[in-house]
Amino acid sequence: MRKFLLNRLRSRLRRRREEGFTLVELMVVIVIIGLLATVVIINVVPALDTASETRAKADIEMIDQAVQRYYLDNRRYPTTEEGLAVLQPYLRRVSQDPWNRPYTYAAPGPNGRPYAISSLGADGRAGGSGKDADIVSN
Repeated sequence: MRKFLLNRLRSRLRRRREEGFTLVELMVVIVIIGLLATVVIINVVPALDTASETRAKADIEMIDQAVQRYYLDNRRYPTTEEGLAVLQPYLRRVSQDPWNRPYTYAAPGPNGRPYAISSLGADGRAGGSGKDADIVSN
């Protein structure tokens, strides 16, 4: 009789294990996944903004070097009307900024500079602060 009861208990436990997860177990897993996703999102989104700004600064520096090479060859800076398109031989590509808008070129630039290269930042409008601030060549 005892052996019969032990076998019956073992078969019940085996069946219970084969039935799957309980609702509580599933809810715990879902909550843990939600918490992990929240932590990842909180840490990744600000890094994307910083990466876009860093890329825009690097692109502007690359374009600035191309303008300098243009000046050495032609003894003048490109005009605003010529814009960045005239730099094609000096650049592999005249790219768009990280927010898919073209970089702007103006000659003369502000503060007595001969030219300025800029991106309007994340918001696409002049001015702004933080991630929306304009990024301008030095």
